[in-house]
Amino acid sequence: MREGQSAVIYRADYQPPPFWIDTVELCFDLDPAKTRVLNRMKLRRNPDVPQQPLKLDGDELNLARVMVNGQGTSFRMEGSRLVLENLPEGYEPFELEIFTTCSPAKNTKLMGLYVSNDSFFTQCEAEGFRRITYFLDRPDVMASYTVTLRADKQKYPVLLSNGNLVDHGDLDEGRHYARWVDPFRKPCYLFALVAGQLVAREQKIATRNGKEHLLQVYVRPGDLDKTEHAMNSLMASVAWDEARFGLALDLERFMIVATSDFNMGAMENKGLNIFNTKYVLANQATATDTDFSNIESVVGHEYFHNWTGNRITCRDWFQLSLKEGLTVFRDQEFSQDLAGEASARAVKRIEDVRVLRTAQFPEDAGPMAHPVRPDQYLEINNFYTVTIYEKGAEVVRMMQTLVGREGFARGMTLYFQRHDGQAVTCEDFAQAIADANPQSRLHELLPQFKRWYSQAGTPRVKAGAHWDAVTGQYELSLSQSCPPSPGQPAKEPFVIPIAWGLIGPDGREVASGMHVLTQASETLTIPGAPAGAVPSLLRGFSAPVILDFDYTDEQLLALLEHDTDPFNRWEAGQRLAVNRALAAIHGSGEIVLDNAFIGAMRSILRHRTLDAAFKELVLTLPAETYIAEQLDVVDPQRVHAVRESMREQMATALQDDWAWAYEHHKDNGAYRPDPVSSGRRALAGLALTHLCIAARSSGDGVWPGKAYQRFKDASNMTDRFNALSALVVSGQDLARSALDKFHCMFKDEPLVLDKWFSLQAGAPDRGGNILPAVRQLMQHPDFNIRNPNRARSLIFSYCSANPGAFHRADAAGYVFWSDRVMELDAINPQVASRLARALDRWRKLAEPMRGAAREAIARVAGKPDLSNDVREVVTRALAD
Repeated sequence: MREGQSAVIYRADYQPPPFWIDTVELCFDLDPAKTRVLNRMKLRRNPDVPQQPLKLDGDELNLARVMVNGQGTSFRMEGSRLVLENLPEGYEPFELEIFTTCSPAKNTKLMGLYVSNDSFFTQCEAEGFRRITYFLDRPDVMASYTVTLRADKQKYPVLLSNGNLVDHGDLDEGRHYARWVDPFRKPCYLFALVAGQLVAREQKIATRNGKEHLLQVYVRPGDLDKTEHAMNSLMASVAWDEARFGLALDLERFMIVATSDFNMGAMENKGLNIFNTKYVLANQATATDTDFSNIESVVGHEYFHNWTGNRITCRDWFQLSLKEGLTVFRDQEFSQDLAGEASARAVKRIEDVRVLRTAQFPEDAGPMAHPVRPDQYLEINNFYTVTIYEKGAEVVRMMQTLVGREGFARGMTLYFQRHDGQAVTCEDFAQAIADANPQSRLHELLPQFKRWYSQAGTPRVKAGAHWDAVTGQYELSLSQSCPPSPGQPAKEPFVIPIAWGLIGPDGREVASGMHVLTQASETLTIPGAPAGAVPSLLRGFSAPVILDFDYTDEQLLALLEHDTDPFNRWEAGQRLAVNRALAAIHGSGEIVLDNAFIGAMRSILRHRTLDAAFKELVLTLPAETYIAEQLDVVDPQRVHAVRESMREQMATALQDDWAWAYEHHKDNGAYRPDPVSSGRRALAGLALTHLCIAARSSGDGVWPGKAYQRFKDASNMTDRFNALSALVVSGQDLARSALDKFHCMFKDEPLVLDKWFSLQAGAPDRGGNILPAVRQLMQHPDFNIRNPNRARSLIFSYCSANPGAFHRADAAGYVFWSDRVMELDAINPQVASRLARALDRWRKLAEPMRGAAREAIARVAGKPDLSNDVREVVTRALAD
């Protein structure tokens, strides 16, 4: 093992901390080159653990002084850890003082204390606090914090930290200070400070108990006009959490701060949330409907962490889904509740499931597969995954399904009664939900249900149907299985709630219910069913499983037309499209869409009562990555070609219908990002893209001209970007002019330029032109690989989101990938490790791509001094 490399951490090895830290007083003298940190802590030995030395975590710190109870003391270094042995005996508290310095300006990892645009920010989750001071950097050590910040007043007029501002004033030599006290004990990963040139939108609100609270959204000067939606989302979040779960805001103030340099989307530091600007800044000129929706969701997510993550936190990092899965579920419910009507709620549910199936299902089937509660890790940053978040949310959703909405609220109440102020486990949460509902199936099946936390992989449910003409009984045979995953060759049966319905031959629903599948195989008997009834299974996506049922085209068409469950109605359309794509891929590669499919799509598009947002979802073909997951051996270029051919045929066959849809949905009056208006814009954008695609085939310049005019005249970013995307995706000559004009219009808007880079890197590959374009864009004056957003917008959009262009027969895409992974690893290992995962599924590739991909991964794995972040990903990818 090379110097600096870490050992694998195992959940089974968890031990309580040998010391507790009761209070922490931090004093910062902020300077970009050399920040001084004085850390005074009161500690005591844990009486439940044998006495041992105190070992404090540290990383890239310069240690100047260590004192115990006011006296200098001996110490030694054990790697990067500070080890103290000469400590007071017994269990009485003692004071430890540590003085260190660090260089925030040189911190390109964006973990710990760093500088972005001449302002100071922190990111401490998961293990960033050790880059600020020596500490027991683990989530089960919870302390009370007092923080004093000192800095140049002119350069850093705003000084923020967690909790309540108790004192502030001027100092000598043009400096000033601010002192913050957090009234709640917290783990160090929730510590935060911000200092810089910032302005704030402020709003005072009153919670139901009559207490007044101050909400603040801090941004750089010039961005204040883009904060109204974030503030409205924060106010809605506060009101929703109190109304739905009785969880009130518990601080005098709640602050959000936005920075353009951030590894994640946002961070829920107690009372001082630090956000990527992508999830704060929005107005109609610079942000799309999707941006507005994402901001609402992420603001809600981070605020909801105030209770599910902060007030109750994780005992250890293996329990990460305790806070993340639960809080994703809460933000999904928040967005659905705000959407209001059933159709808008269904659209949100479909969008969430689409993410799960295109990102998490492949993860479950790949080398980085892990349970919702992992058993081991080398680098915890690699486990901030769709499995922890999205699949974890589905596990929580199944709990609500099994106990009911009111029962789940009772369970949440009991959870907080038992564990407020504690660091606990996933089992503690599940136990509280079950104990609050002793008559529920969850309580009855809890030991088995917990397998969702311990077993990796996506279960498959195979269903078959038989109708008895004599008795009129309809029998559904159900069986479950789960394929092997790393370290888990065999799986025990899961608890799988399956919502179901039966659609009669006349299109009416004749029966519905919920069946909880617990055995390897079971049979569900439904009396009184008519001949020809079609089963609608896994309604609302009631469990995160793959459903295998041999539907005929006629059955799928019936579900698409008549199913009362919106999710399964959408799913029927997806299955019809996937079946045709797979037939072409397995066959000659040529595809001719049949009249039945085209007619079904026309019927949806022209439907009088369906919402535009739902139509847009049905008419959007399954993603290439989702189609690829249905194959044992994948040629991504073949998949891309088949999907593009399907899209071209839909464009041509439905050209008049697309024109109707565009004309009837393009105008929505004054801009509002509500579900109805957003849905109309989405359908108009999809229609315009198809019209430009059809024009490319026919050579007609009318619709490209209309798209270009729409691009120039649009009154909001959604319509403008939809028009630009239509030109780029369809390969129109006007695309270059529109791209140049777009850059000139928004060259001073970083988040908009991210869209500009991303659109070009993710465009369909015609003759291998995308990789050269990406290489050229890396030389653009506005490209900066050190900024995570910009790196993701260009490099990730090509390597992770454009499989048809990335998986080249000449392996040039893989060479580019390996170069960028190694380049990023030297700058920011977290970003590099996420890029490294673009080749997780290399073993499914057809030759020669498979061999070339392996060679590229091995090239990265062989690099000396590789970070743990990247090393874990590539090592697991290569493991047999």
